[in-house]
Amino acid sequence: MSLVFPRLYAIIDAPLSDSCAMAYSEMLVDAGVNLIQIREKLSTSRRLFQLATRISEFCARNGARLIVNDRPDIALLTGAGGVHVGQDDVSVSVVRQVCGKDAWIGISTHSLTQVQQADAAPIDYVAVGPIFPTLTKENPEPDVGVEFIRAARRLTAKTLVAIGGISLARVREVLDAGADSVAVARDLLCASDVRQRIQQYLRAVAG
Repeated sequence: MSLVFPRLYAIIDAPLSDSCAMAYSEMLVDAGVNLIQIREKLSTSRRLFQLATRISEFCARNGARLIVNDRPDIALLTGAGGVHVGQDDVSVSVVRQVCGKDAWIGISTHSLTQVQQADAAPIDYVAVGPIFPTLTKENPEPDVGVEFIRAARRLTAKTLVAIGGISLARVREVLDAGADSVAVARDLLCASDVRQRIQQYLRAVAG
């Protein structure tokens, strides 16, 4: 599948109120982020549906794409642009059937065997990681390091997204290892000046 995948992939997964999550999404898009994932594992289905609907509509109006974590049903109902699943979530074949050919579908991988399996699956991108130690998950997989990206790059021609503990200082290292895009959560949200940090990332990934 051919797609132009943004080099910066912002993830919203902090326990934000609906108003804060919406405001943060608008800030991301206004500052130039074209791809956002909402990862709300503790939300009720009702809340996730309502929030994803608002963010998806805003993204669609402004040339950005929303990816919903884990929930192809919510993605379909809200008109989101895709779904991201983990190894224990609904199979990507089912997600593709539910969401159709135009949805962007990605899967998390933590081993080279999983990367090989992902390469043969009906998906658009393969997320590899966590590359570095991460604080955004309660029980994260062991970090795999930059060399894992190089090994994964040799196994797939699909879009490769590096995720996990990525900071501005290590963006080029990750991209130079073979990643097509970097997924960032904490290092954007916790910046003292979020807009400035986004601009710093956009310059870094463009270099």
